[in-house]
Amino acid sequence: MEFIATNFAPIMFAGLICFLLLGFPVAFSLGAAGLIFGFMGIEMGVFPSSVMAWLPQRLIGIMANDTLLAVPFFTLMGLILERSGMAEDLLDTVGQVFGPIRGGLALAVIFVGALLAATTGVVAASVISMGLISLPIMLRYGYDRPLSAGVIAASGTLAQIIPPSLVLILMADQLGKSVGDMYKGAFIPGFMLMGLYVLWVVLLAIFKPKMVPALPIEARIYREANGNGGYMSLAVVMGLSTIVAIFLAEHMPDLHTWWQGKEVLEVATDEKIVTAMCGGTFIAFVMASINRIFKLGLLSKLAERVTFVLIPPLLLIFLVLGTIFLGIATPTEGGAMGAMAALIMGFARGRLNMNLLTQALGSTTRLACFVMFIMIGATTFSLVFQAADGPKWVEHLLTGLPGGQVGFLIVVNIMIFFLAFFLDYFELSFIVVPLLGPVAEKMGIDLIWFGVLLAVNMQTSFMHPPFGFALFFLRSVAPDKQYVDKVTHKVIEPVTTMQIYKGAVPFVLIQLVMVGVLIAFPGIVTGALDKPVAVDVNKIDSQLQDQLNDAGGGYGADNPFGAPEGGEEGSSAPEAPKDGSQPAPDATAPNTGGYGSDDPAKALQESLNAAPAAK
Repeated sequence: MEFIATNFAPIMFAGLICFLLLGFPVAFSLGAAGLIFGFMGIEMGVFPSSVMAWLPQRLIGIMANDTLLAVPFFTLMGLILERSGMAEDLLDTVGQVFGPIRGGLALAVIFVGALLAATTGVVAASVISMGLISLPIMLRYGYDRPLSAGVIAASGTLAQIIPPSLVLILMADQLGKSVGDMYKGAFIPGFMLMGLYVLWVVLLAIFKPKMVPALPIEARIYREANGNGGYMSLAVVMGLSTIVAIFLAEHMPDLHTWWQGKEVLEVATDEKIVTAMCGGTFIAFVMASINRIFKLGLLSKLAERVTFVLIPPLLLIFLVLGTIFLGIATPTEGGAMGAMAALIMGFARGRLNMNLLTQALGSTTRLACFVMFIMIGATTFSLVFQAADGPKWVEHLLTGLPGGQVGFLIVVNIMIFFLAFFLDYFELSFIVVPLLGPVAEKMGIDLIWFGVLLAVNMQTSFMHPPFGFALFFLRSVAPDKQYVDKVTHKVIEPVTTMQIYKGAVPFVLIQLVMVGVLIAFPGIVTGALDKPVAVDVNKIDSQLQDQLNDAGGGYGADNPFGAPEGGEEGSSAPEAPKDGSQPAPDATAPNTGGYGSDDPAKALQESLNAAPAAK
């Protein structure tokens, strides 16, 4: 029994692993381990019985957490957009734009996956939508099967790292950081990961063109009467939009100075990107609207189609992410506005009815309850684990690793990678992250960067064979039997599970490369965050003394602090040193008050009284 009491924390953690391996649901495994070991610890005298009395308050705190309200809001927004046909229109349009080049359909899937990630934040919705729409087209025109499956699954998982991501909300909550800062930190890494996916497809198009054929001419439906594809018109619109966007990005400080009425020298990178993108999008929308209203015929069918299909999701991105990055709304408020905007867009398109809305609300409720139950179980477990000094055990275990911060990061990321074979990102966020966060903070690691790094690593949990959820989502919609294509009338062979697994492997490796890039260059994350404001306490103190001297030079009736102890009303106050330096205190004076005192007025008086001794 003494051995158990001495090693209570590691035994408790091992007990949780046993519960999970036995196949119990994660939420109930966490709760059961917490309660069982809680009562064992009380009986063995490891911690007092009052520990369990704190549990109800901790559970009430979960339900009162405003930050977690963003989870159902963003989930509802994503499900409504998925059911309103936005993904179908995006894939159809972007596929027509990139179709004439080798790998164009795969590139279209990646770009649409990024757009869906920035508007929905739900992996399941993205993967299922693209699997239903894009996979049959890619199979129809001879794309490599493993590549088709891999690119769809990987593009869907971008919803986990590109804001507004659900995992970033949970990560911020567990690390005690701002969701807005976590979004800002993940913005650039998310689109860098998309760029690596694009690079992989481009390399395949160059070196293995048979794997990624171009779309045949008969499949390109947005063509002019003379057979022209209309790309010149689209290039002009994109060129003008890009010029406006670059102009806005370069002159953002000037715009802030004009808007705020005070000089602004620097603007965050993420804010520049969002504002520039919205400005360029607005110009494109104005041009396309004028062309359609006045029937000028200046834009091609393709240019008009691209403009009007891309505007709604980009507008939604600005509404949600733009208001969060600009500080206009909190993530919870941004999620609420996004959900309401998605409802309006869905009904305006005529594709959303009460039946689909009921399905979306039901799915949102199930996911929100799933998250809440896991949080309740995780809170129960962590309360008992902390009472048994479990964090100290984890800290001693990890801080003793060779290599300092780098060694810690390597071991942690390897551990997360292998745990992701068996646990999804919800479970990793609630079980592992609360144990690692305090250790990382004590080692001087920025928690925003640490959270984004773990989020990129945990993204692999969706792609790991054999338990990756994105692979399961794709398997549920991929054809498992032969069928006759309705366009080409050819017999299409089914997509096997092994082909899906094989296609996922290259993209898992790309995600691991991104983890290494973030470790090597942390500025990719931290450079997007607001710079901390440096405060010179000595300068503020000198300015305060100067203001008191200018007000009358003493502690008369006009002085709000009153007369000093042992002094008289109206006695003159000593002048501050001419060079603005801090006066030295009287070494013979008793240490009562001063800058550590609970009474700031008394502290300031005694500081000023000490000035004659310095002279």
